[in-house]
Amino acid sequence: MILITGATGQLGGRVIETLLNYNIPAGQIAALVRDEAKAESLKVKGINLRIGNYDDVDALNIAMQGIEKVLLVSALEEGKIVQQHKNVIDAAKRAGVQCLAYTSHCLQNRETLHNPIMLTHYETEDYLMASGLKYIIFRNILYMDSMALYMLGRDYLDNGINLPAGDGRVAYALRCDQAEAIGHVLAAGDCSNRIYRFTGSRAYSFTDVAQSLSELTGKTVSYRPVSAETYRTNALNGGMPQKVVDLILPFMADIAGGQGSTVTNDMEEALGRPPIDLKAGLKQLLNL
Repeated sequence: MILITGATGQLGGRVIETLLNYNIPAGQIAALVRDEAKAESLKVKGINLRIGNYDDVDALNIAMQGIEKVLLVSALEEGKIVQQHKNVIDAAKRAGVQCLAYTSHCLQNRETLHNPIMLTHYETEDYLMASGLKYIIFRNILYMDSMALYMLGRDYLDNGINLPAGDGRVAYALRCDQAEAIGHVLAAGDCSNRIYRFTGSRAYSFTDVAQSLSELTGKTVSYRPVSAETYRTNALNGGMPQKVVDLILPFMADIAGGQGSTVTNDMEEALGRPPIDLKAGLKQLLNL
């Protein structure tokens, strides 16, 4: 029995879809969900629902019963992330879970990170490795999907891309590709205390992003690196909430510092095909 946390999210949901496509019986898949009503589509497929969240230790203890393998999809609630992850890991250990997989982040150097949220991944990895559980760590590169969510800005076709990312490169991959790769590894049964670094096949700068967008749209899209302060001012004047700006800037600083530039073939091997590249991914994400 495999327990997928964050099962109603886009990553966890796609992992479940991949497991089913891999002919893992629905009866061997459990989903940890906060709200049963939001998981009706999983229930209809025969997925076993376990109700709980990362803060509820009692619910986690119940959810782990009969489970052999757990996928811990990383939490998002700032200030609580590491403790929530520890709660899941501890519950898995108490229940005798044989393998715990964790969705971490692919970064170059923990000592030079600007983004404190990224440090929570390393803290979780350390705790998991010391737990005595067999583990798999999926270090996922920054989602290419973030382009559509917040990176490019709403007016990139008219005003270009203006970000404090310097010439930093990232080996972006689509979230759906990363979820599919995770599903393949889980279905194959590997639990060899291994770290997978799931990246795209090439690292791209925002100059490359602008060139791809120009080719896709037929318009000239430029990239202009700006200072963090200029970005902050422009973003706030454009109506972006202060909290969102404060979250984005450390991501940009790490991109500028090359934290996302690692390239491996781990994901290609897991997928059995090359991951979708930047231009094809942008076309899909932006409906171009």
